[in-house]
Amino acid sequence: MTHSISSKWVSKMGFDHQIGNHVVRTDATPPMSDDTGASPKRLLLAGLVGCAGIDIVMLLDKMRVPYDNIEAEVEADLTDVNPKVYSEIRLVFKFYGKELNRKKIEKAVKMAEETYCGVAEMLRKNCPVLVQIEYIED
Repeated sequence: MTHSISSKWVSKMGFDHQIGNHVVRTDATPPMSDDTGASPKRLLLAGLVGCAGIDIVMLLDKMRVPYDNIEAEVEADLTDVNPKVYSEIRLVFKFYGKELNRKKIEKAVKMAEETYCGVAEMLRKNCPVLVQIEYIED
């Protein structure tokens, strides 16, 4: 399988990327550009959350684990020298609900992180991806 997108320069540092049926804009912040889209590196972090999140939801649904909501927060440290790359990524998944099945949630997160999420695997080849779980129970 091959993934492909097409990209078109919009203005200054901004590009529109046609990704399937969706258009996503990337841009730089002032003074270099107008901040009309997300930064490419931050989109990479969003891709990590999206990839792992899809896998977690799929696995929890298969395990019939109820939850009310899932949120994620990511922090990543950039190196000081060019090319600036992430030296460590910290990902926190927050699970909301009543009487959450922590054992199954931890299993799903681990499987997503270590077995299914290709974005996490690609990023891990460059830097540590540390995953944490928080539970917010009613």
